[in-house]
Amino acid sequence: MTTPATLTLRGLGARLRPGAGGGPVLSGRRLVGAGLLALLAVFAWGAPLISDADPARQDLLRTLVPPSLEAPLGTDHLGRSLLARLAAAVRLSLGLALMGVLTAAVPGVLLGILAGWRGGWVDRLLVVLSDAFLALPGLLLVLLMVAIAPGSFWALYVGIALVLWIEYFRLVRATTRTLVTSPQIEASRLLGFGPLYIVRRHLWPELAPMVLTLGAFGGATAIMAIAALGFVSVGLRPPTAELGLMMTELLPYHYEAPWALLQPIAVVFLLVLGLILLAGKDPR
Repeated sequence: MTTPATLTLRGLGARLRPGAGGGPVLSGRRLVGAGLLALLAVFAWGAPLISDADPARQDLLRTLVPPSLEAPLGTDHLGRSLLARLAAAVRLSLGLALMGVLTAAVPGVLLGILAGWRGGWVDRLLVVLSDAFLALPGLLLVLLMVAIAPGSFWALYVGIALVLWIEYFRLVRATTRTLVTSPQIEASRLLGFGPLYIVRRHLWPELAPMVLTLGAFGGATAIMAIAALGFVSVGLRPPTAELGLMMTELLPYHYEAPWALLQPIAVVFLLVLGLILLAGKDPR
């Protein structure tokens, strides 16, 4: 059954279909989103090349130093380089979001194709499994994983992946159930082509734009979840450079050094904005 959410994601992903040259079409706001993410990635991985500052190294004689040539983004309340800490925090957020999205997408897509293709008891069993995960709110599920292993990077990563895979499964299952009855797939079956060929030739070209769009939204969700958990001090632990944790640490100094607090806030905003623009639909 095609749901309104499926139709929406089809529309959002339509412009990610390969163009005449064989590559994905990126235009308008998607180019802006890709550009923002590229600039943030260059900053995150390029900053260590121009500065050898340790994100965890403290210098209590240089606390809350404003931006200067020596400290391009200034220092925090413990004298740590904000340039080094922001770069490390962006690497962590992007890496964790990418790992979470990939880990959720692979089983979600495979199980969705299996459920939509086979139907019957296989479909019912997988739907019950996904509904069981939906019984817990996503953020609560992440909190439970973090509670099992407080401050653990892997607990946060597993919790995010467990939340995200359901959306891939539901979208791919609904789309596959519609596509398997299409004349093209019926013709391929009659000609003797196997499941792998049918998936590669007929299903994946239709699913890929929607999966990529959902992946961009999932990355934005993961980054906001990581920052939110860090801000309430239930995510990663100090002295880890993490955007939400940096906001919590710098919040008491918002009057003395507003520029320091605004930096992690601006980075979260740009990360999420870039991913949303990358996933969004260009106006006609």
